[in-house]
Amino acid sequence: MRRLLLPLVLASPLALAACGGDDGGESGPSTGGAASGGNGGTGGSAGGGGSAGGGGSAGGGGSAATGALPEGDTGLGAKYPGDVGIGSDPAVLFADDFEAATVPVDLRDKWDVVWDETRLRIATEADNVNGGSKAVEMPFPKTSGSVGNGLMKHLLAEQDILFLRFYQKFEAGFDVTGAGSFHNTGSISAHYHVNGQSTPGVPADGKNKFLVSYEATVYSNGPPPGHLIAYVYHPEQRDDYGDIFYPTGEVSPNTSLPGNFGPDFVKRPNVAPALDEWQCYELMVKANTPGQRDGRIAMWLDGKLIADFPNMRLRDIDSLKIDYLGIGGYISPNEVRENKLWYDDVVAATQYIGPRK
Repeated sequence: MRRLLLPLVLASPLALAACGGDDGGESGPSTGGAASGGNGGTGGSAGGGGSAGGGGSAGGGGSAATGALPEGDTGLGAKYPGDVGIGSDPAVLFADDFEAATVPVDLRDKWDVVWDETRLRIATEADNVNGGSKAVEMPFPKTSGSVGNGLMKHLLAEQDILFLRFYQKFEAGFDVTGAGSFHNTGSISAHYHVNGQSTPGVPADGKNKFLVSYEATVYSNGPPPGHLIAYVYHPEQRDDYGDIFYPTGEVSPNTSLPGNFGPDFVKRPNVAPALDEWQCYELMVKANTPGQRDGRIAMWLDGKLIADFPNMRLRDIDSLKIDYLGIGGYISPNEVRENKLWYDDVVAATQYIGPRK
């Protein structure tokens, strides 16, 4: 199996190399933090053990413990129809509906990283906008090399728990056949980006970093763009690059070794995103209490909980906290056709957000 790589986006105008791997490595623009960091590898163990209790409200009637998580229109989105005013809610740390942007450079008013401005476009066509009158379009030209686009936000007030909700649309006919690396992502990370450089291929050790990306994977047998998974750098990852967590509990690499998500884990069927259709994605990452295995990762699609991974050990020290979120994509190589992604209505908060009402 070829290892998936990801430079994706980094923060500031440094343009450093951002990825590498066992196929000789690839590099791409990286200016201060990546939305993900590569996939693949073999061996090791997954997840963490123990209970996912404690710490932080999940909002909307649920908690970030092992109990039931909220679903549907029970979160912050229900309080702010059309997301009007949602950015002023005390639980919201960041929000962008792209309505204030006219050209890609305007995105820098809210985002710390805008990559690549020469390709990004502010879409205004009705079909390519989820809410309001604008969205961000990310084209991926046909190429035998690598191509990536992305937006990153640096959270100066670091967090122990974060919910990231975004709307994403894959172009009709989206096809990454033959790609060794493919990411289409909303990501949450802690200290994954160091001195303007992302750190793919450097394992998490409990003290240096963790990262979770909500994306589709070319490694699955689902229709394009593949089944939805969590891509995770954590202290018990199975190789230098992150693990792939499937909703079923299967973990790659080395799928013969089951994920260790504890007695409260509920297997769920694999799900593939739709093409040419706006869908609501939400990712929750709750960092564990150091010395305990009470972390949790959860994923929603259109308000339905599609994956829930309790018992996670993501860190061993209190100072390792969430400091970046991102959206974007990366394809290497992209040899079949030009592909496009659209994003809209991004909200990050300390409690469940839910779909835009």
